[in-house]
Amino acid sequence: MPDFVQLWVYLSSAPLVGLTSTLVVYLLALAFYQRVGQAPWANPVLWSIVGLGAVLLISGVPYPSYFAGAQFIHFLLGPAVVALGVPLWERRTTLASSWGRFLVAGLIGGTAAAASAVLLGWAVGLPGDLLRSLAPKSVTAPVAMGVAQSIGGVPALAAVFAVLTGLVGALSGRALFRLMGMSESRLDWMARGFAMGTSAHGLGAARALQVNADAGAYAGLALGLQVLLGSLIIPLVAHWFF
Repeated sequence: MPDFVQLWVYLSSAPLVGLTSTLVVYLLALAFYQRVGQAPWANPVLWSIVGLGAVLLISGVPYPSYFAGAQFIHFLLGPAVVALGVPLWERRTTLASSWGRFLVAGLIGGTAAAASAVLLGWAVGLPGDLLRSLAPKSVTAPVAMGVAQSIGGVPALAAVFAVLTGLVGALSGRALFRLMGMSESRLDWMARGFAMGTSAHGLGAARALQVNADAGAYAGLALGLQVLLGSLIIPLVAHWFF
């Protein structure tokens, strides 16, 4: 028994544990997700977070020790976002002819997402630092952390709000589109994808890509627009209101 305890203490502090546990938990969640027909409630990212949180809580492994290994996967987030540009390149003709419409739609959607969150937070009496952390909630998590820090928010909370926003969008998107009576035509897939990428950033784009190629491509476009517009506009507007 003492040897086992010493072995666990060694392994719990090794970066390999964080990397291995992340991969194993996600693969199990992905297998379950595919087993139930890719039901929105079985989103593998959601259940990976729950599973990893439970593992860390039960084992007592501190988050910094876990992240020492998980950071290798975290690094791949950048290349994964860049890879979303491949479907867009395949649709470059449509983008070239309608870039103005996409820009206006992205600006309106991003403004609505940020303003609604801040106004709701203000209405319930949240303090200023939380409001600043809420503002970039529809921008992908790494960018949201940087934006929140630049305007006096809490980067860690901004990341939490961004992940929660993405999960809610990925879970509820299909049901909301059905309630709105959207069909499965190419034009509606384009609108669905763009809406998912605007409101639910990377997680929404990943969900859209699983459902339809056109939806995934335009979700990636919306994600990129929100990163660009959010990182430029939110800090400027924040100086006026905070």
